[in-house]
Amino acid sequence: MNQAVHNKLVSFIWSIADDCLRDVYVRGKYRDVILPMVVLRRLDALLEPSKDAVMEELAFQQNEMKLVELDENALRSVSGYVFHNTSKWTLTKLFKTATNNQQILLANVEEYLDGYSSNVKEIITKFNLKSQMRHMASKDVLLDVLEKFTSPTINLTPHEAEDPDGNRLPALTNLGMGYVFEELIRKFNEENNEEAGEHFTPREVIELMTHLVFDSVKDNLPPVMTIYDPACGSGGMLTESQNFIDEKYPNSDTHRDIHLYGKEINDETYAICKSDMMIKGNNPANIRPGSTLSTDEFAGTRFDFMLSNPPYGKSWSGEQKFIKDGGDVLDQRFKVTLEDYWGTKETVDATPRSSDGQLLFLMEMIGKMKPLGEGAVGSRIASVHNGSSLFTGDAGSGESNIRRHIIENDLLEAIIQLPNNLFYNTGITTYIWLLSNNKPEHQQGKVQLIDASLLYRKLRKNLGNKNCEFSPEHITEITDIYLNMTNIDRPAGGDGIAAQVFDNRDFGYHKVTIERPDRRMAQFSQEHIETLRFDKSLREPMEWIFQQWGAAVYEPGTLKAHEKDILKWCEERDLNLNTKQRKKLLSPDTWKKHATLVKIANYLMETIGTDTHRDYNQFKNLVDQELKTLAKESGIKPGASDKNQILNAVSWYDESAEKVTRKVEKLTGDKLGSLLSHLGCQQVDLPDFGYYPIGKPGEYITYESNTDLRDSESIPLVDDIHDFFLEEVKPHVAEAWINLDSVKIGYEISFNKYFYKHQPLRSMEDVAKDIVMLEREAEGVIAEILGIGVEDVSGVESD
Repeated sequence: MNQAVHNKLVSFIWSIADDCLRDVYVRGKYRDVILPMVVLRRLDALLEPSKDAVMEELAFQQNEMKLVELDENALRSVSGYVFHNTSKWTLTKLFKTATNNQQILLANVEEYLDGYSSNVKEIITKFNLKSQMRHMASKDVLLDVLEKFTSPTINLTPHEAEDPDGNRLPALTNLGMGYVFEELIRKFNEENNEEAGEHFTPREVIELMTHLVFDSVKDNLPPVMTIYDPACGSGGMLTESQNFIDEKYPNSDTHRDIHLYGKEINDETYAICKSDMMIKGNNPANIRPGSTLSTDEFAGTRFDFMLSNPPYGKSWSGEQKFIKDGGDVLDQRFKVTLEDYWGTKETVDATPRSSDGQLLFLMEMIGKMKPLGEGAVGSRIASVHNGSSLFTGDAGSGESNIRRHIIENDLLEAIIQLPNNLFYNTGITTYIWLLSNNKPEHQQGKVQLIDASLLYRKLRKNLGNKNCEFSPEHITEITDIYLNMTNIDRPAGGDGIAAQVFDNRDFGYHKVTIERPDRRMAQFSQEHIETLRFDKSLREPMEWIFQQWGAAVYEPGTLKAHEKDILKWCEERDLNLNTKQRKKLLSPDTWKKHATLVKIANYLMETIGTDTHRDYNQFKNLVDQELKTLAKESGIKPGASDKNQILNAVSWYDESAEKVTRKVEKLTGDKLGSLLSHLGCQQVDLPDFGYYPIGKPGEYITYESNTDLRDSESIPLVDDIHDFFLEEVKPHVAEAWINLDSVKIGYEISFNKYFYKHQPLRSMEDVAKDIVMLEREAEGVIAEILGIGVEDVSGVESD
């Protein structure tokens, strides 16, 4: 459908809302009538030519065959579609035979709707169409709406038609229907100050995706194939894929069967999709309503090809209960098996942040790929994503695990960056991911990145956010570059396309923790000890409570008596304490525990004194000795956690203090050999991994690390961790060591890193010349305004 025809059709349908529904519906509710009526008229117009034949078949079955249950297959055969209507009505007949009695008209309309086959009735139910018909009848506008939609000047069918004057009315294809639907949604939502929908992909993007998916296997397409879209919207990708194969790669030897499958959560777009599946003769039962993420609708089914534009930047927290139970992943689709740094296989989380579920749709498709033995081409996937899928999530996160699973299993063929403002409802940068589990030999172990962000032509008029498009030549260029695995460099400041081919490992990195020793000073003082009176996580409210009631808080009943005042104070300061925190705050046990810590610390201050200790190791030994004495004398024996709270309260980091010892151990023989094998280093390198030789041969000391000084390095997989440490870390931080047990493997893909070209700043001389020139131009304007010569202005000295 060309732009003029599209605009004319949208304008006509939009005018129905303005002409008939004003004052009957608020503007934000126009869509509740217009969208289902477009679908209904589309189906109705297709059944009009076979209406008499269907009524004859109905009469034959009822009168001659005396059937109690109708033969649906025979009715479908006569109608020519996988749906039918057994009422005597069409929308045109309803309009032409109507009187001014709205109740009779409504009864006829309901009889007409009830006459549809069950697959259409589901669509009617999804749109809540009967309720809309009743509302329009009650407001006396139902007949007006029928008149508009049965106008012979519009054609909502997938076949060409003529208007009463003999003018050609182009066919409305599924994709054209999608365009109309998207434009109407956009206009309705603009009227209602809402965002446009997320369901529609521009024609040229779908065409590019079909070329990328099918062109490389065009000579090996199976005679029976399945195509799946887990977020199918109005079905554009499915039907255009089918059209693409039929038109570009027809099978001259035998008939090729193409089966389309999809799932859609939005009732409106589901109804659009299902209706068009019926119109084209596809099995509408293969299109399912509901959430793809919540329910594995096609569990056990595998598909040849999958194309999708899943929602991105959209929360899936409402569906989280179906996928995860706390930290445990329940759905097997969203788990992957990966090896850790040491080569041990483990099943890990493959779910992204709850605020963005687009990678879950990609995992759904990966799980539906056919094993190589089941199909000649395996399975191929094209999926549209925004930039977060490329790099969001640190090593070990769900997002990184998904990328790692894809790349390490050699599923990723290419990623194509698209221009901004290519889509109707977003101006952000988008990317097409292309996956296959049957890469040709020249692509194995490789990934191609194609930057087509500067390859576009401008639209004469914006469509929502969309202000540009790909031309057919652009699509051909991108496809050829992909098929040939071409490298193309783009000069700084240039436009056009750029492409690079990488090894899979180029996107991976080791995230390594770099430790530094803790150095602590320690001193008992009343100020330090007093901090133990309050729980660290509840310090603010506990301090206020103690200020108000002092030592009385330790007496029975005090906290209970003031509970309302305490909670009111917390609420007024927006502390937002959860149930567990409130219970802990008001528990006498909490206050008694911290009072005991203060008592123990005061005892230690009396016995050890208030001197400042620069060697925390000696200070800790003194504390341990005094606590043993305390336990003997009074039976008070603090646990390890309580002791650490006291030590932390009276100590602090100081770079001039001695290092805090963790332990001293003997490393000889097999124990030493095992450690060196584990670390992959020589004995002389052990200090780089936190083991420092002291005193006797084989004795090594390790130090406690300071968490505030802890750092991490992302080291490319192709680089050796130890070599990187020696070159990039050790020269700058002599005390640092590698915590090799912390290593995690991550993957990310950065288009800016690979395609950004630095443009040097202009010289000061060039900038100065431009400034002088602008000043002269400005002087000329001022001189003209004032009616004096330029030389007079230029001769005036500024203050």
